[in-house]
Amino acid sequence: MSLASPVWLLLLLPVAALVASYVVQAKRRSRYAVTFATLPMLERLIPAKPGWRRHAPAVLLVLGFVVLTVAASRPQIDVEVPRERATVIVVVDVSLSMEATDVTPDRISAASDAAQGFVAGLPDGFNVGIVTFAGAATVLAPPSTDHQASVAALDRLVLDEGTAIGDGVLTSLAQIASTAAVDGATGTEEVPAQIVLLSDGTNTVGSSIDQAATSAIDAGVPVSTIAYGTPDGTVDVNGETIPVPVDQASLDALAQATGGTGYAAESAEALDQVYDDIQTSIGFTTEQRDVTPWVIAVALLLGLLAAGFSLRWFARLP
Repeated sequence: MSLASPVWLLLLLPVAALVASYVVQAKRRSRYAVTFATLPMLERLIPAKPGWRRHAPAVLLVLGFVVLTVAASRPQIDVEVPRERATVIVVVDVSLSMEATDVTPDRISAASDAAQGFVAGLPDGFNVGIVTFAGAATVLAPPSTDHQASVAALDRLVLDEGTAIGDGVLTSLAQIASTAAVDGATGTEEVPAQIVLLSDGTNTVGSSIDQAATSAIDAGVPVSTIAYGTPDGTVDVNGETIPVPVDQASLDALAQATGGTGYAAESAEALDQVYDDIQTSIGFTTEQRDVTPWVIAVALLLGLLAAGFSLRWFARLP
């Protein structure tokens, strides 16, 4: 919880002074009673001591004052609100290293299945596009609200040589820009955009990751990355076993530089969980909501309780 006008908390000073005055007066009454009456006399005059009930109304009243002070400071809380629109580009590495079988049944098959589930679970109003990259980047499905077209595109991935991560990001940014231009031409308000990139290797051809990160920063588009696979992954090329470990460091650096989140997944199950997390983060935005009326209601309830207990126990208001 945050306070929009914390300066009003200065009103707690007179409340503190009121509490101090109450404590002092209570001590004076106690000394006065002991001075002018013997203990047996006190027991006859007040056979049933109120005990904690004597102070309960005052405590409730003070709590009510404190809560009212908080209300004057305009308390706000963060609330998750579903987005109605956004543009999401799903980028998938289709380099030959995605043939590795360290993930069941293999990296590319598990990646395709998980990405399809991710796209299918996004809100209907989101523009979703599919970009793949190996030696070059390819747009398999331009951003649109036709999510089925994106799901179908993810079902026809073809592997090739090379790993052009930078080109995959730059191509995605171009798709986001063209979608934004169309929205602007039709008078539609600007919508947020994000790139979700899955890869298992190091950038080997095309634009550098630094170039891609700079362009994403300039465009204000975060890139969330998924380092997919295990350190022990291998592929067979012409009878030779070649190790294809995941370059998580480069992907994490890209995500961090652009304001995205870097993830790692070493199994199909872990990848599903990563996509679920990204889906939640993209599908909702955090907004601050003023809760002053609710806080005032709590203060009023405390005041009513103080008055009710005082009338019930002492036949007077506090």
